[in-house]
Amino acid sequence: MHKSLLKLENINTKEVQDILLRAQQFRNGAKTKVNNKIVANLFFEPSTRTHYSFITAEHKLNCKILDFSPSSSSITKGETFCDTVKAFDQFGTDAIIIRSSQNEWYRELTNIKTPLINAGDGTLDHPTQTLLDLLTIYQEFEKFKNLTVLIVGDILHSRVAHSNIKAMKRCGMKVLISAPKEFQDKQYQYIDFETGLKQADVVNMLRIQNERLDTKMSLSINTYVKQYGLNLKRVNMMKPKAIIIHPAPVNRNIEISDDVVECDKSRIFKQIQNGVFVRMAVLERAFKK
Repeated sequence: MHKSLLKLENINTKEVQDILLRAQQFRNGAKTKVNNKIVANLFFEPSTRTHYSFITAEHKLNCKILDFSPSSSSITKGETFCDTVKAFDQFGTDAIIIRSSQNEWYRELTNIKTPLINAGDGTLDHPTQTLLDLLTIYQEFEKFKNLTVLIVGDILHSRVAHSNIKAMKRCGMKVLISAPKEFQDKQYQYIDFETGLKQADVVNMLRIQNERLDTKMSLSINTYVKQYGLNLKRVNMMKPKAIIIHPAPVNRNIEISDDVVECDKSRIFKQIQNGVFVRMAVLERAFKK
């Protein structure tokens, strides 16, 4: 599974740079010789941006698309996740995109010949989201080293947080983290939100992962907004050239206020654009023999 992309830790820094360079080339209008590849999108968990940006990327690469729906599949008859993936492998697909709420779902899969691309696993990794975040940051600053990133919110349940923290540190960025105690992953150290805001070049806001909470959060929404919501008053504390990113979906007026989502510092919609080009680059890489 050499051309699979399961976690960014599995590929070296040059490969990461190559994917980002190719994504930027696609953004600039580069063409590809890819044709008639068959791609299966297996989303076992709801998604808008990741799912449909993969589909858009596949269309731009002239792929034939198998778009799997769990609710109308043999999953409803008791077929396992593993057997479902193996079926698509046997169809002769050229790449399989998988999102699942299960951590490290790929560990179950043995003897799969088709390249696998991780579109998100549980609370651990989201490699293509991290790549599009890196691309967005690089477009802004033309470097990674000596930049400071502040990641804010539900760290414990966020695969974006876990994926970004590892990759951004590896790229030479300083990573600060701010979160309420109930959303802290104990392996990290934390900083006061407003203190971090004043230091950061990039502010990476996260939503509360309500679908992953075992019990209702102890903080009230109003308290969360007061302590960790990014509003215009807090935006004015940021460095003049600092930017805001968010993996979306955005819970407007909770982690980020309505008037901040599309303010001058926000790159949230540019991230969505970059997601298509990053996924084109990742797919093209998967098709190479």
